[in-house]
Amino acid sequence: MNTSELLLDAYGRIQEVVRDLLDGLDDKTLSTRPQDSGNSIAWLVWHLTRIQDDHLADAGGYEQVYTADGWHERLGLPFDASDTGYGHSADQVAAVQLSADQLTGYYDAVHARSVEYLKTLTDEDLDRVVDKRWKPPVTLGVRLVSVLSDDLQHAGQAAYVRGLLS
Repeated sequence: MNTSELLLDAYGRIQEVVRDLLDGLDDKTLSTRPQDSGNSIAWLVWHLTRIQDDHLADAGGYEQVYTADGWHERLGLPFDASDTGYGHSADQVAAVQLSADQLTGYYDAVHARSVEYLKTLTDEDLDRVVDKRWKPPVTLGVRLVSVLSDDLQHAGQAAYVRGLLS
């Protein structure tokens, strides 16, 4: 297994979790917030998708699916197109009212674009610095693992919320 194959497998697991998580959920369940203050399933899935879209597009030098393919307009959320959900207030979390079809559609589009990018990577690519704002600077390898970790954590949180609500 090479670098690209390993990353494709890992990112494929995010898609499996997201699709299984959203399967059969209605809009009310997706937008329900535990104790009326926690993150909803819809917000968690939207946010993890935005992070993957934003971070991989930045690292790969391509336009985000959110803007390039019109998902920002299709989802109709009251946020700037650059918003990934980081630091959202309770009111902003509550504003994410999306259907399973919308969430799955956007995630699958981001996943497809991610796969295109990940297929091109070699071992040498992983050492390329993609963010100099940190000490030490962030390499592509570190960024890809960070996104993977963040996405799986948020997917796990969403699965936990689904369990609480069922």
